[in-house]
Amino acid sequence: MSNIKFGTDGWRAVVGKDFNEENVERVTKAIGKYVFDNFGLHKRIIVGFDPRNMAEEFAMQTAEQLAGYGFNVLLSDKVLPTPVLAYSAKHLNACAVMFTASHNPPEYLGIKFIPDYAGPATSEITDELMLNLHVPFRETGKGSVERYNFKPDYFKHIEKLIDFEKIKTLDKNIIFDGLYAASIGYFDKLLEIHGIKFESLHMFHDINFGGGMPEPKPKFLKALIEKVKATPNSVGFANDGDSDRFGVINENGEYVSPNEIIAILLIHLTKNKGLKGSLVKTVGASLLLNKIAEKLGVEVIETAVGFKHVGEAMRKFNPIIGGEESGGLSIQGHIPEKDGILANLLILEAMAYENKSLIELQKELYDFVGCRFYNDRIDKHLENFDEIKPLLEDYKHKTSIGGFKVKNIDTKDGVKLYFDDNTSWILVRPSGTEPLLRVYFESDSLEKLDKLRRSDV
Repeated sequence: MSNIKFGTDGWRAVVGKDFNEENVERVTKAIGKYVFDNFGLHKRIIVGFDPRNMAEEFAMQTAEQLAGYGFNVLLSDKVLPTPVLAYSAKHLNACAVMFTASHNPPEYLGIKFIPDYAGPATSEITDELMLNLHVPFRETGKGSVERYNFKPDYFKHIEKLIDFEKIKTLDKNIIFDGLYAASIGYFDKLLEIHGIKFESLHMFHDINFGGGMPEPKPKFLKALIEKVKATPNSVGFANDGDSDRFGVINENGEYVSPNEIIAILLIHLTKNKGLKGSLVKTVGASLLLNKIAEKLGVEVIETAVGFKHVGEAMRKFNPIIGGEESGGLSIQGHIPEKDGILANLLILEAMAYENKSLIELQKELYDFVGCRFYNDRIDKHLENFDEIKPLLEDYKHKTSIGGFKVKNIDTKDGVKLYFDDNTSWILVRPSGTEPLLRVYFESDSLEKLDKLRRSDV
């Protein structure tokens, strides 16, 4: 019996090793007991899976087990993205179980529990699930399992959020890299239904993700980048394995950072869609977002790193947009869960409304705030977990680093030092799974960034 731990977004492990029938049965029991204790047997449970090895088989196992407890279960009839299942949880007033390992290597699989509010499970909920692993829960009746198509309801909802007719006016070559992932049949199908032309690559599900990683970062988007460079007036889009993260390539074949995407969309949603409210961002996200929000008169709500914290704040404050630096966002009127399909569609919509290239929107962004921002992150590997606390304490008492004077200190997630130039900061936070510190850097020049990096290592 191996150790099961729910991290920032569910439990993940290697298929055939820790991710096996016995452990999936234990996690399913914990989820079943949680739903029974908090809602009763009448609460519907929906189950979905991404294209990973054994994901559908384990989903079927869980669905049958939950039915044995007495729940009525809807099991997806096909591969689907996490945001589609999350939306369905809200739409059907159900709790959801998603089999995915998101952007992790192909040999991994995982389970995400999504309560009926349609966002990541809070720490309080996962703590209860952890306790339930060790508590008996027996069959209390005979429920049912029904195969279900969650796509139509999600599509109807997205069509209320996105102006596809406006996107049709965009004079741009759209290229979609399916990355062998769950967004195949969703992002492309929405464009197709609305008569929006696009080119595509890697458009089939592959448990090995083409020998790469299901992560929409430049090193895994080389084919898309080359295709964009070779196709005049084109932009590229991709999603990760379960489609909750996004990757965007501009007309020059350059990766557009999630911070820039969130900033462009904040401007678009306030200016063109008339949304009002706040911006939710993590403590690791760029000061660019703070500067844009200040210019727009939008309040900024900052959370710890991880979309479960963003999602929790979204439920509380109903912001215009909530996002994180690792490629996740959602907007007002949607769900408090990241949705990479929606993010890519919103970028196309923003370009269409402004009738501008993505490069032009990026340039306007920096003209608007008066500077650029540069980011980096390094990992400091430690001998053991005992070293973490003293090092964080040391950061809390620093008054300067490399000639940069500390102006403010934030401790909502690790230690963040803001410097007196008002454009530079360092965030030091522990990994939740191994003895290391993640060190984030940002400044308004590469020279300053390099100086901070060299001073801190």
